[in-house]
Amino acid sequence: MQRAALAGICGPLRGGARPGPLVCLFHASLPAFAADKGLLVKLRRKTGYSFVNCKKALEKFSGDSKQAEVWLHEQAQKEGWSKASKLQGRKTKEGLIGLMRAGNTAVMVEVNCETDFVSRNVKFQQLVQQAAAGTMFHHQDAKDQLTTYIKRFMNADELSQLRTGPDGCLLRDQMALAIGKLGENMAIKRAAWVAVPANYYIGSYVHGALAAANSPLDNMALGKYGALVICQTPEQSQKSNLADLGRRLSQHVVGMAPLSVGCLEDESGGDTETKMLAQPFLLDPSITVGQYVQPQGVSVVDFVRFECGEDTDIPEAE
Repeated sequence: MQRAALAGICGPLRGGARPGPLVCLFHASLPAFAADKGLLVKLRRKTGYSFVNCKKALEKFSGDSKQAEVWLHEQAQKEGWSKASKLQGRKTKEGLIGLMRAGNTAVMVEVNCETDFVSRNVKFQQLVQQAAAGTMFHHQDAKDQLTTYIKRFMNADELSQLRTGPDGCLLRDQMALAIGKLGENMAIKRAAWVAVPANYYIGSYVHGALAAANSPLDNMALGKYGALVICQTPEQSQKSNLADLGRRLSQHVVGMAPLSVGCLEDESGGDTETKMLAQPFLLDPSITVGQYVQPQGVSVVDFVRFECGEDTDIPEAE
């Protein structure tokens, strides 16, 4: 029986002759392309996709890493849109506030997810950066030749249509990729963009900031609360002094949540006061914010405050 089985594989024994050594001839088809280990490691590090998918992509395109990367993004986007549809409606109360500064401009964005765990993922943090960069790029033509400050807001629908640069993907596509990778519902909720002329300064502060080791973003501050404070300044003000002053005022806005700026003549209303200049100064409650800034020759003219997960309408641009 064993000889018969072997004969079926190696060919029948001829002429009833005493069998000699069996000589088996195997037909070997050309092997499929095997992904080079170096290319595989490089592609996985660059894209963040799984080992299996990167290997599949390289084999599909015979080691062409560029085509493999494009295919991986396309597949991830398809999967992301599928997951986005399935996850739609799930609450996104966690997330991050991202604050980006560039010259005389600043951007704050809020991007939400379902859990605090995902908000600490590098891929999610990159989505926050992309939202901030897209907002900054969208408004870049309005920052020059200013005579006073500009403050603009964008809602979720407007943000989804933004690109992250001249050749960048739409933010909604970037979010789909992030959903596909991380498996949680997400939302790019809102953004504020501010630009000022030379005799103004933008103070900024992010509370609950993540440790630098958790974030690859050099020009971003990430946290749960954020504030921008717009100040009109004396012409000879030192930038270092303004940076410290702006940070302190922004800390106050985060901590005391004023609803309006008010004016220096307003009397202090104590802890229930909602006008910023009449509130007890967070870092020295013995004086008001107005009493803190007046001797320094600085005028607070406006502010923006974001709190991650808060229910709020997007205000109209001023």
